[in-house]
Amino acid sequence: MKERGRKFLTVNSQLRILESYAEELGLNLTKPEDRFKWFLASILFAKRISAEIAKKTFRKFEEAGLTTADSILDAGWDRLVEVLDSGGYVRYDFSTASNLITIMKDLKEKYGDLEKIHQQSNSPDDLEKRLIEFKGIGPVCVNIFLRELRRKWEKAKPKPSKMAIETAQKIGLKDIEIYESALVRLNLEYCKKRRCLNCLVQNHCASASEH
Repeated sequence: MKERGRKFLTVNSQLRILESYAEELGLNLTKPEDRFKWFLASILFAKRISAEIAKKTFRKFEEAGLTTADSILDAGWDRLVEVLDSGGYVRYDFSTASNLITIMKDLKEKYGDLEKIHQQSNSPDDLEKRLIEFKGIGPVCVNIFLRELRRKWEKAKPKPSKMAIETAQKIGLKDIEIYESALVRLNLEYCKKRRCLNCLVQNHCASASEH
């Protein structure tokens, strides 16, 4: 039992080394303005596109000063497509530009700002329902957004993603919610790329010996 306890302690401490994508982007999610930025980033991450392209594209939005609902609406569709393309987001540039304009318009008209969505939600389920009502935002985007807001927004309590659960099972980890962001990153950057030899938790992974 003591050996098993040391194993889990080691896994936990190693997972803490992995930054969340929000942390890598330099966002402080205790601040409303950075929560909006993470909302924007989540929309970019949710598409079937690499995390590297999503991160690069988000930074292009920052460089262009497009990190508020008003600035995105003022930029217009053509400008948004330019910024998306500059980040390498070419596969979904047209549809994402259209969705961003619709989302920001609906956000302002229905709530005023992002924080009001949380304030007006009656429960975690209601919060997720309100987010999914925006065109172009689905369950994957909602999970990406809300998992980073646990303990920042009281009602941000998304169910762990399938990817996080499967990764946790591989390394024998039970505290999935606490480490969900790290588990997802572990899966995307190590498991899917079969980088077992470079993985931080390879000694605790049931699948490492298979690769």
